[in-house]
Amino acid sequence: MLRTLGRITTLSTLLALALLVRPALAGAPLKPCRLDGIPNELQCGSLKRPLDPARPDGVSIDVHYVVVPALARNKQPDAVLLLAGGPGQSAINVAARVLPRLARLNNRRDLVFIDQRGTGKSAPLECADDSQLPITEQLEAGAQLRRLEACRNQLESLLYGRDGGLRFFTTTIAMQDMEAVREALGVPQWNLVGASYGTRAALEYLRQFPSRVRRTVIDGVAPPDMVLPASFSTDTQAALDKLFDANAKTHPALRDDWQRLLASLPRRVTVAQPLTGAPETFMVDRELLLRAVRPPLYQPALAAALPAALHIAATEGRFDGLFGLTSAFGSGKGMKLAMGMHFAVMCAEDVPRLADATDSPGKDFARMDAEGYARMCKTWPRGDVPADFYRIPPAPSPVLLMSGGADPATPPRHGERVAKALAVGHPERVQHLVVPEAGHGVSAVNCVRDLMFRFIDAKADAEALPQDGACAVRIPRPVAFQPVQAPAQGGAAK
Repeated sequence: MLRTLGRITTLSTLLALALLVRPALAGAPLKPCRLDGIPNELQCGSLKRPLDPARPDGVSIDVHYVVVPALARNKQPDAVLLLAGGPGQSAINVAARVLPRLARLNNRRDLVFIDQRGTGKSAPLECADDSQLPITEQLEAGAQLRRLEACRNQLESLLYGRDGGLRFFTTTIAMQDMEAVREALGVPQWNLVGASYGTRAALEYLRQFPSRVRRTVIDGVAPPDMVLPASFSTDTQAALDKLFDANAKTHPALRDDWQRLLASLPRRVTVAQPLTGAPETFMVDRELLLRAVRPPLYQPALAAALPAALHIAATEGRFDGLFGLTSAFGSGKGMKLAMGMHFAVMCAEDVPRLADATDSPGKDFARMDAEGYARMCKTWPRGDVPADFYRIPPAPSPVLLMSGGADPATPPRHGERVAKALAVGHPERVQHLVVPEAGHGVSAVNCVRDLMFRFIDAKADAEALPQDGACAVRIPRPVAFQPVQAPAQGGAAK
């Protein structure tokens, strides 16, 4: 419950204190709480929800949420809801990381972070942490499959995992939880901010509850129809080829280095485990290399070090730099995914449509991801997905889409398709901002934060769009990293 006011002895004192003490959101069962990385006191709550919507009297789960209260006394009633990525990321765990991007919005609007069912504290479907495992165990497909099978067996022993309970963690059901939280908090309308998989969640919320959304920002568009395991090959290949082209002047032999590296596999290498520093010796095959090169492509700052890492691996046989970059992506609080929830979504929404996917496989990545997810989903309980889930209706309110041109997972081609569907009948309600040299996530660009603020803060829909994104579009790709060579005896470093 909200913090009590203490014993009040007179009506006038009660009224005076009531004016001074303002709850974050009216009608919510909230209590004061703290989160690591956020200095201010927050408000936390939870809501009981049926695991299976068709059985409201059956097994229930607790959906947890955090409210970051608006700073200004004269606040706006439409809160901002952050929809996390993954699928499998905890919105609450990532709150401290994304709060700086939403700081201006937080001046007059509450920010709400809901752990989607299956993540964080909301009936988590978490598998054992593999970050300390040997590198080959982390990346090798067979080892991943064995860990997932063990994880599924463990999750099916939980109360909400028994009797097919893992089928009820789809995006559609999860958005019904979000709507229930909105009602409990007394928010008239959300301003949705979704990133990566959170864009799919935002589109599904918008489809189910169009009148409950005031504005929508989707960053790194992952629409429901993208068939992720198939598109992953196409889009990662395009990002890798773009890296080669962008570094053609500084690293003219980069493509040759890449082909030489592929041709040298399989090979036995010894590297230091990036987190523990312990030396590991293992066999690198083609699939392991492809899995290692993908994560740095998500972030241009990491990708800038790939040319040097690939050159050293190809010419000197040293892989420490490459595997160090792989581990650097995804490190830090809030980045770990609840892999059980990840596969609950993927196995229900994407993998069943693989046979109908139209994406052309990348020449290097081929069908690696499609085949891998098909194997992993073979025995995973599969939830029901309504046919309309894959339909994107016209936007009922303004939507700002953002895509990074160097994104290996959700490049502009997906945002273009979604923008076209949303704009039917009302093109003025939709804008697609493409930042050519950005990776996975455009909102990390400083000036985009102000753009998002102006979009959501605009009083009238007609004033919300278009927004001027020239500040972001002009940002160049980070210059390729050049390793410093140790000086020769008596010489200077080069």
